[in-house]
Amino acid sequence: MTDIQWLIGGEAGYGIMTIGVMMSKIFTRLGLSVFDYVEYPSLIRGGHNAYYVRGASEQIFSQKKSVDILVALNRETIDKHKQELSDGAAIIYDDQLIKVDPAEFALGTVLIPVPFAGIIKQINVDRLMINTVAVGASLGLIHDDFNVLEKIMQDVFSKKGEEVVIENINAAKSGFEYVQKNSFGKFKRIIEKNILQTQKNILIGGGESVALGAIQSGVNFSAIYPMTPVNGVMMTLIAQSLKYGIVAKEPEDEIAGINMAIGASFAGARSMVATSGGGFSLMVESVGLAAQTETPLVIVEGMRPGPATGMPTWTGQGDLRFVLHAGQDDFPRVVIAPGDMLEAFNMSMNAFNIADICQLPVILVVDKYLMEGHATVPFDKISSLAKNFVIKRGKIISDEDVALSTDYKRYSLVDDGISPRSIPGQKGGIALSGSDEHDERGLYNEEAEVRIKMMNKRFKKLESLELGFSPVDSYGLADASLTIVGFGSTKMPTLEAMNWLAKENISVNFLKINCLAPFPVDAVISAIGKSGKTLIIEGNKTGQLEGLIREYTGLTMSHNFRKYDGRPFYPEEIIARIKEVL
Repeated sequence: MTDIQWLIGGEAGYGIMTIGVMMSKIFTRLGLSVFDYVEYPSLIRGGHNAYYVRGASEQIFSQKKSVDILVALNRETIDKHKQELSDGAAIIYDDQLIKVDPAEFALGTVLIPVPFAGIIKQINVDRLMINTVAVGASLGLIHDDFNVLEKIMQDVFSKKGEEVVIENINAAKSGFEYVQKNSFGKFKRIIEKNILQTQKNILIGGGESVALGAIQSGVNFSAIYPMTPVNGVMMTLIAQSLKYGIVAKEPEDEIAGINMAIGASFAGARSMVATSGGGFSLMVESVGLAAQTETPLVIVEGMRPGPATGMPTWTGQGDLRFVLHAGQDDFPRVVIAPGDMLEAFNMSMNAFNIADICQLPVILVVDKYLMEGHATVPFDKISSLAKNFVIKRGKIISDEDVALSTDYKRYSLVDDGISPRSIPGQKGGIALSGSDEHDERGLYNEEAEVRIKMMNKRFKKLESLELGFSPVDSYGLADASLTIVGFGSTKMPTLEAMNWLAKENISVNFLKINCLAPFPVDAVISAIGKSGKTLIIEGNKTGQLEGLIREYTGLTMSHNFRKYDGRPFYPEEIIARIKEVL
């Protein structure tokens, strides 16, 4: 089996992310299952960037902790990551710029000096193309055909002109040929092309998946102020805005953004906002406005460590309770949490249906690990979800029905709590919508009886909620000796850990909670109520999901694994915790 994790590290400004994605594309086109993830500091400029790319001949779900090929563009990369090297790992570096002592590495580590700077000087291209030489050298170490990379470079750089394409190809080929001509046979990691399945895979990021799901659902308007980790959503929507007729607005701040989106939705558009915890803090009062006016709205909330600015370029799951309770008083909301790229696409699509049908805010809670990671996804799976998806706008009253109505009431007390909604401009559909409590016509009213009826009406919507996907998903054998519980991106390393454990004949199962509000009480009790041992995995300090389960079901988890250092969970550490519990 082939299973290689490659890491390139260096100072910001050397195109680490561009080359990282390029390596992911190389692995993908070689037929490997791929997962990648980038780490970078919370700085405007400078600092250390690291891009991890894992490729394997069997399906993988996440990164791993150990690194098999380390590409070091500076000495800091070696100092920061040498403890991650696997047995027999290779280090590609420029020995004219970086001094290393073989004794500082474990026995069996293969040092591969490549004169990056010398090659750049020899072929007379920009110094920044050191990274391009490095990716060529990386390919030369693991594969014999340069055409794979050449085609990728033509795709990536074609918009910059033929000269740029040729320069990058020459730089990469120089690195490739240097490694091929110089014997580094001690590193046995040669990959044959198309060793995986013949199915067509696409490489897609979590942010792209959310945006593409929104596009498939018919989104018309987005107002997104740029913040890590949701920038991938914004950039994808901007790139596709002309093709799909989307107004992709960058507002002056988050408060303006959510109010623009509420206004667009009120006018009949399918609208969304995306932000992080800091931006969502500013949006909170307007979330209540959407709920009170019963205006559909999709909100993408990208979790990252706090409080305050915290660690804005790292990952975590500490916003769960905040998202569930943000806003004054009680109002219905739906909170859903995708765990991988395919779920991000599917749940994003369905979020717009839920918002329109139930006329309330729907929050897609994600994190940096999901949003800025990339993975290979079978094209037929994402295509099937798209083809089978049906746009449902809910109770938008037609022009004909509004015209026939002699007494239209926007907030009529109907049995399911979801009143027919008119769109501004419809003849006879005159209605008031305000942030104050109101009667059926939308007129300001503070009578106790009216208040009770309107509160009950708004919450009644949840009784007929249809998500379009299961509120929970179970993986593994039902009678396994341990049940793991989690939400969001913990799905990916947990499934990876389960795969590794299966090879040791250790059986566990995993309950992934997709819907956090309304909480799927019966489904959770059914799945874990009779479990012997339970282990809950979540990326926060206080065990927010664990407390939520106890609050709604009365069930207590027997063990937990919490991580709040800004780093993702690794399958190796999940396995170690599972073995402790067992």
